[in-house]
Amino acid sequence: MENALSSEPAVDDRIGAHLRSLRQQEGWSLEELAGRAGVSRATLSRLENGEVSATASVLWRLCATYGLTLSRLMALAEADFTPLLPRRAQPLWQDPESGLLRRSVSPPSEQLRAEVLECALPAGCRIDYGAPPRPGLEHHLYLLEGALTLTLETERYCLSEGDCLRYRLLGASRFETDAAQAARYLLTVV
Repeated sequence: MENALSSEPAVDDRIGAHLRSLRQQEGWSLEELAGRAGVSRATLSRLENGEVSATASVLWRLCATYGLTLSRLMALAEADFTPLLPRRAQPLWQDPESGLLRRSVSPPSEQLRAEVLECALPAGCRIDYGAPPRPGLEHHLYLLEGALTLTLETERYCLSEGDCLRYRLLGASRFETDAAQAARYLLTVV
């Protein structure tokens, strides 16, 4: 995956506009959404205006509030889908907090059930996710390079290159890389 120092400004603007649209569809004020998601009103305002890049933890809280997967939120799913998606057209996003680099290889669509992500975590990274946005999501994680430790609630899995972990996401999860080794993996979500 290419390295990126931050999200493209256009991506932040599109995510912000979509977040504003979701909030307005629910009929919520910024204050009400802040209370529901546990994110400050100021942060929500700055996100909706495209002034800052959203972190994975903030997006995760918003996804849980709206009952969406992170990919569905970020992809701004359209009713149609393009069968061929060249690499240059695959949406790329980087979490400014953790350095997680996430490419939507096969973005979500109204007409397709699965999505495929290519993710890269830098060495020494730890990302904690609370409850999933939709309990029971089916995940298939295939480790392409490096080593990755994934904790699903209380069960811990140590993956090596070529390993595949299949699971239903029901509770909290943690993705970790050790201090000396990054990880790159494919994640299929159904």
